[in-house]
Parts: sequence; C-alpha cells; structure tokens
Amino acid sequence: MNNLPQGYRAVVLGASGAIGASFVAALQADPRCAEVLAVSRQSHPGWDITDEASSAALAQSIAGPLHLVVDATGALTIAGVGPEKRLADVSAERLMRSWQLNAMGPALLLKHLAPQLALQERAIWAKLSARVGSIEDNHKGGWYAYRSAKAALNQLLQTSAIELARQRPGLVVAALQPGTVASPLSQPFVGDHAMVPDDSVNRLLQVLDQLPATGRAHFVDHTGQVVPW
Repeated sequence: MNNLPQGYRAVVLGASGAIGASFVAALQADPRCAEVLAVSRQSHPGWDITDEASSAALAQSIAGPLHLVVDATGALTIAGVGPEKRLADVSAERLMRSWQLNAMGPALLLKHLAPQLALQERAIWAKLSARVGSIEDNHKGGWYAYRSAKAALNQLLQTSAIELARQRPGLVVAALQPGTVASPLSQPFVGDHAMVPDDSVNRLLQVLDQLPATGRAHFVDHTGQVVPW
C-alpha cells in the first residue's frame, strides 16, 4: 500500500473468513504496515456484529489512528438456507437477518470506528459488497434478501462517505466486489473457475491503493472497474 503513510495501521474485521484471512496475511507481509489487528468472533469472544453495544465495545478497545479498515464480514446463507430464487420464497425473518448481518451491522461498525480513522492523513475504509447489490446491474432477479441488503449497505457507505469527508478529506470509502472467490460462503453457488482468495485480495489492495479521495464512495471490482450503483 504505497499511498498510505509509512508505518500505517490496519484493522481487518471478519478476519476468520477466507477473504478476511487473506487480507490479514497480505497486510502482514507489507513492510510499510506497522500493525494489523485481525478481528473475528474467535479473536474477540462475545463480539456480535448485529449488537450495537458489542460493536461499540469493540471499537473502544481499538486504538487509533487507523489508516486502513477492511470490513470482510457478511453472510449469504442464513440459518443454513441459501438465497431465494423466487418471490414466493421470501420471508420477513430471512430478510431481516440478512439486513442485520450485511447492512445494519457494518454501518454500526463504521459509526463506532470512524472516530479512530486518521484525520490529517490518507485513510481507507473498505467494505466487501457484491455486484448483486447493484440495482442497475440486476438482470437475473432472485436473491432478494442478499441483493437488498447489499444495496442498502452501498447506500449507507455512500451517505457516510459524504459526511466523513467534511472532517477527513483524505478518506477513501469503497464498496468492493471481490469477484467469484472460492470460500465457504460462495462454495454452493460458484463453478470450478473461482479465484483463490489471495488473488482477489492482492488485486483489491492494488485497486484500493490507487483510489482517490473524492468525498464520495467508490463501488469497484477487483480489476478496478466501476460497478454501477
């Protein structure tokens, strides 16, 4: 990460997942990174992304300033059930749970960790999103809960980016489409040509390093291509 300050400090949320673990490893290998804090339910017992008090306590335990926060949390399968294929499959319980895990929880993490982001230096808040959260790019339908949760997440990131830029003009906020990655989350839904997590993460870090601070959020994929909101 050549465009972050020398000795930058990073946090990876959801560090026990396939992509989160790859982010941790890649950042630990960067000689310019002074510290990487890997956060997961295993490393921080009792942390519950859907509970605001839990995320507030987590944020209080993390010292700033932070230059890079990667939020790799998220869930596609809810209570052992995959995404809905038809409108008839939609339920209030699954919708709410997906929104809690994929939109509300990440927004509350940003709320409580934002004060720890560097003020006078370049900083990045990077959140794994998904192309299926794009309203414009939706050509197949289905996946109601996950699509709507990721669309809500993207709106929350955009709105936050506008506000946070007033005090942190060097802050980059990015919603990331990591590509089709082989992981426990995606395994039931991908073919034989999924990327290994390390390939996706290395590309995403290169993309993040080049994104400008514009006072708006970016929605980009692992190749650097803009994804329509």
